[in-house]
Amino acid sequence: MKLIIRVVTALVLTVVALAALVLLLPGEKIARLAADQLETQTGRKLEFGGKVRFTFWPTLGVKADAVTLSNADWAGPEPMLRAERLTIGVAAAELLQGDVRVTEISAILPHLNLATREDGTGNWVFGATGAGQGGASAGGSGALPLRIESVELTGASLRYAAHGEAPVEMKNIDLGLLWPDPDGTVNAKATLRPAGEPVELDAEIGTFAAFLAGEVSSVGATVTAPGGKGRFDGHADINGEASGRLTFGADDALQTGVALGLFLPDALAQKTVFGADVTYTADGRLSMRDLAVELGGNRLTGAADAVFKPRPEITAQLRGGALDFSAFSGGPGGSGSSGGAASGWPKDAIDASVLGLADAAVDLSFDSLKTGGVKLGASTLNLTLDRERAVLKFLPASMFDGQIRGQVVANNRDGLSVAGTLSFDGIRLERALGETAGYSRLNGEALGELEFLGSGNSVDAIMRSLSGKGWLEAGKGFFTGFDLEQLMRSGGNGGSTVFDQMTASYTLEGGNLRNQDLLVLLKGFRAEGKGRIGLGARDLDYLFTPQLMRAGSDQVLTIPVRITGPWANPDIRPDLSQALQTRIDDAGQEAKDRVRQKLSEELNLETEIAPEQDINDVLKQRIEQEARDQLLKLLGGD
Repeated sequence: MKLIIRVVTALVLTVVALAALVLLLPGEKIARLAADQLETQTGRKLEFGGKVRFTFWPTLGVKADAVTLSNADWAGPEPMLRAERLTIGVAAAELLQGDVRVTEISAILPHLNLATREDGTGNWVFGATGAGQGGASAGGSGALPLRIESVELTGASLRYAAHGEAPVEMKNIDLGLLWPDPDGTVNAKATLRPAGEPVELDAEIGTFAAFLAGEVSSVGATVTAPGGKGRFDGHADINGEASGRLTFGADDALQTGVALGLFLPDALAQKTVFGADVTYTADGRLSMRDLAVELGGNRLTGAADAVFKPRPEITAQLRGGALDFSAFSGGPGGSGSSGGAASGWPKDAIDASVLGLADAAVDLSFDSLKTGGVKLGASTLNLTLDRERAVLKFLPASMFDGQIRGQVVANNRDGLSVAGTLSFDGIRLERALGETAGYSRLNGEALGELEFLGSGNSVDAIMRSLSGKGWLEAGKGFFTGFDLEQLMRSGGNGGSTVFDQMTASYTLEGGNLRNQDLLVLLKGFRAEGKGRIGLGARDLDYLFTPQLMRAGSDQVLTIPVRITGPWANPDIRPDLSQALQTRIDDAGQEAKDRVRQKLSEELNLETEIAPEQDINDVLKQRIEQEARDQLLKLLGGD
């Protein structure tokens, strides 16, 4: 027992002696010692603008106010770090032996001013001011090895300026870093609030000392944000180059994007899963292989590459199954219905600035695709974006139950314009016209070609400016809304007109489609047509001229049908003026023929009166000839 008491007494006296020795050391001296070692090893100056106090509990070390850490020479005069209060904790035993082991650095309301230069080097990459200082200090009061085990930042703010890019600023950041083994792994935890909501980062970096020296190290990081979580496992260096597997999952991708400060469409408010083998290089190149994306019920696989510039460059090869992106398309509203046709085309200004966000070349194939107004079957598409000009190629596309080849172009370099050159085969006219133009009265399967060009800052302006040309041929089909045979008999509307074949060519000008050679073959009669279809105004002024053969005779009954008014409710009725004029013309010609014959018989004209000759002229010539003959007889001539 006496031995135990003596040992405990000795330990207490030793602790008291050590504490007294530490307490005799001025806080400024310890702080200056730590600052000198930091400058020796990093080349940065640590300065204390306020009071420096020595602490014994709970941490042995110093507290200092108004602390700054100098920046890299190339990064400007602003300090890399400012803090309202900085606490530096050291290990007492190692300090007495001449070894500075920093057990803790904590800062309240620090501000980090981070930047990169042209070669990608960050100002957080420290380097010694020179070997001479280290060598000179080795023999005397000298440089002491510096170790930092823990860093804690509370309420930090951050300004990050990548070379050539606009600075990014964040506030209210909390950071904790544990580095117990100088040759081992560091564990870092951070809370960021880019848009107010907390985003948690939990990372592990192997061989952290080598990482700080610019070497590649193993990295694992988890990011947790409201609505979703992401994970990276791979390798990286301090310059930002990385390679590994990146995964992300969210029950609500929109909520996660908002928390990260991203502007995303409302349609992303659904379950999202992403996975890819990624490689990122310091010059801003990102490659993704074994890429898989699930968005709601949509799944895409393939590969993609991106080069991050003021206008990024993107290339991708993607494959999908049954895709439904109708939630992403505002579309022209109800243009496919009669109500939409009555209300006209949307006049809201089109924001085509998205065409200038990036340059891209994307190949996409899928089993089916639903958009806001159009459904495609198995198709292969190619989209290119180049300086605000987009070209979508159909290679081919299954659309309207047929196939379409060609391309459409949207150009926003000098005001918005759209154009296209398309050929189609086997498309259903009721779907094609209904889903694109809101007109579904014409049914049948058609082939043909179309060229068009339009410009304007709204759908209405574009439709009213359309120009171009085209042709189509259709097999058996029908018109709804009128029955030609019934119209020719009673003049009533309603029903439908079935045809066996239809051909037409047309031109587009000023938003009007004009046609002069429509030919429709129907059972028992044929119909020709000509007129105007207002694509911009959504109206019609068209004349059908059906010709009905009377059974058992060679007579032809012709009663033209005029269609006028809006697409939604056109007025369809026989044009009796056209029909009567034809009969009047025929009757007039018959009367003229009878008069010619009668005159010829009564006047005993020896010459036949041709149909194209005027009767008055023939009579005048005959009278003049008779007068000459009588005058010669009077004078005694032959």
